[in-house]
Amino acid sequence: MDRLAPEQLRSHRWYGTDTVRSFSHRARTRQLGLSAEDHLGKPVVAIINTWNELNPCHIHLRDRAEDVKRGVWQAGGCPVELPVISLSESFQKPTTMLYRNLLAMETEEMLRSHPVDAAVLMGGCDKTTPALIMGASSMDIPAIYVPCGPMMPGNLRGEVLGSGTDVWRYWADRRAGLVPDGVMRDLEEGIARSPGHCMTMGTASTMTSAAEVLGMTLPGAAAIPAVTSAHVRMAAACGRRIVEMTWEDLRPSKILTAEAFHDAVTAVLALGGSTNAVIHLIAMARRLGVDLTLDHFDAASRRVPVLADLRPSGTYLMEDFYLAGGLPALLTRITDLLHLDRVTVTGRPFGDGIADAQVYDDKVIRRRDDPLSEEGGLAVLRGNLAPSGAVIKHVAAEPRLLRHTGPAVVFDGHRDLRRRINDENLPITPDSVLVLRGAGPRGGPGMPEQGMLPIPDRLLKAGVRDMVRVSDARMSGTSYGACVLHVAPESHVGGPLALVQDGDLITLDVEARLLTLEVPEEELTRRRAAWTPPRTVFRRGYGALFDTHIQQADQGCDFDFLTGTGGAPEPDTE
Repeated sequence: MDRLAPEQLRSHRWYGTDTVRSFSHRARTRQLGLSAEDHLGKPVVAIINTWNELNPCHIHLRDRAEDVKRGVWQAGGCPVELPVISLSESFQKPTTMLYRNLLAMETEEMLRSHPVDAAVLMGGCDKTTPALIMGASSMDIPAIYVPCGPMMPGNLRGEVLGSGTDVWRYWADRRAGLVPDGVMRDLEEGIARSPGHCMTMGTASTMTSAAEVLGMTLPGAAAIPAVTSAHVRMAAACGRRIVEMTWEDLRPSKILTAEAFHDAVTAVLALGGSTNAVIHLIAMARRLGVDLTLDHFDAASRRVPVLADLRPSGTYLMEDFYLAGGLPALLTRITDLLHLDRVTVTGRPFGDGIADAQVYDDKVIRRRDDPLSEEGGLAVLRGNLAPSGAVIKHVAAEPRLLRHTGPAVVFDGHRDLRRRINDENLPITPDSVLVLRGAGPRGGPGMPEQGMLPIPDRLLKAGVRDMVRVSDARMSGTSYGACVLHVAPESHVGGPLALVQDGDLITLDVEARLLTLEVPEEELTRRRAAWTPPRTVFRRGYGALFDTHIQQADQGCDFDFLTGTGGAPEPDTE
C-alpha cells in the first residue's frame, strides 16, 4: 500500500511552508508547549471528545481521551483534543435528535478548520455515534470510532436490571399500584451503576454495533463494558491505529461503501436493534452518496433472524453479550449474509476481524436453528396512513396485537396526551388505537422519543400491558410494545396522520406490512381541504434552521443541504 510522505500531510499546509502564516502557526504551537519534534512531519490527530459533566454515558471519556493520546504518541503522532457538544439523552430536551445534525456540522467544521490529519471520534450515547460519523464522513479524512461502552448491569435487591427497559416496566407497575415507594427509591439508585451507555440493546448499543459492522471501529470494540481495563486498552489501540491510517490515507469514503451499510442493516436486525437505527443509517449513508431506503430494511428483515437474546426483545444484557463473544461472535453465525471482503479501519478485510471469533454462550447468542425470532426485529409498514412508510419493532410487542383493528383515540401533541390520558371519561378500551401526532421532525420539534404512549392507569390496573400505538414520533431503543413509529410524512406537514379523528378505525397488519386508516378517500379529501398547517415552533436561531431544512424520517432527518458528497472546500491556510 502506498504511504503518504510527510509533506503530503494535511497539517503540512499549516506548518511546513516558508510563509509568515506558517511561521505564526508554528509560533502559536510553541505557545501550546509543543516543540517542533512533537508535531512537525507527524500526523496531527484530532480527538473529537463528547465528554461533559451532564452526560453520564460519557463521564469517563475525559480519562479515555488520555488513553487515546498515549496510543497516538506511541505510534509517532501528535494528539490534540478538540471538545465538541455532548448529546446527553438523559437530560437534553426536547430530544437530542434535535441536535444530531448540529453535532455532525460541528464535527465536520472542527476538522476542516484546524491543522489536523485524522480524527479519533469518541461517543456512544444514542445520537453521538451517527452524528460523529456523519461529520467525519463529510470531511473525509482518516477517522476511527471509540465507542464509550455499555454501563454495568443494574441491580435491584438481587434482580438484574436493564437501563430504560426495566424503568418502563417498573413505572407501569407503579402506576398500577403494584410497587411501593421504597422499591422505587432502590431502583433509582440501582438502575444505572457506572459510566457508560445503556446496557440493553437500545439505540446506543445498536448504533455502536452498527459502527463496528460498518468498519469504523476495531473488531469487538462495541460491546466492551465502559469500566473494564479492556476498554482502556481498546482506546489506546485506536490511538495507535489512527496514526497508521493517516499514513495509509484510509478515509471513511473507502470504508463506508454500499456493502458496508447493507451489512450494518443485517447486523441491526440480527441484534433485534433499535428502530432509531433506521433513521440514522439512512442519514449516514446519504452523506456518502449511498442509496439506503426503508425497503432495504424490510427486505433484510424477511431473511435475517434475531440471534441476540438481549433486552428489550430478549433476556440478557450487554455484558452477557460481551462475555458470550460479542458482535464478532454473532457475525460468525450470519457470514453468508455479509460482505466479507470490504476494507475496515484495520486496513484488512472485514472478514479477517471475525475469523477467529467464537460463541461462548448459545443462550445469549442463539444458533441459526434456534433464533429468538425467525424474522428480523423490525418491519416497515405502508398504507394510506403512512404513504412514505412507518416502522415497528414487532419482536418487542405482544403477538396478539400484530394483526389488529381498533378505534382511534387521538392526541394532538405530548402535552395533550399527558393532560387527558387518565381522564376517566376518555373512551379508551384495550382494543383502542392510541394516536399521537405533532411529534415528528418538525412538529416535535426534533422527533422526540414519545412514541411509547402511556397506557391509561385504569387499564394498567386491569392488567393491560400493551396496546397498539401510532405516532410520527420515535421511541427509546430500550422501550417495547406494539408501537408504530416514524409515520411519514408527519402530521405537521400535512401527512395523513393529521386527518385522523377519534373513532376512526385503524388496521395494523405486520405480516402484510400494512397500516391503514379505514376511512373512505372522499372523506379524507374533505378533511384535507379543511386542514390548516400548525404554527412554526421556532422563530430564530438553530431551531429556525432546523425547521426550514429538516427532512422527513424516511429520508434520515438530515438537513437537505448536508446530504451528498463534496461541496465544502478546504480552507486557505496562507
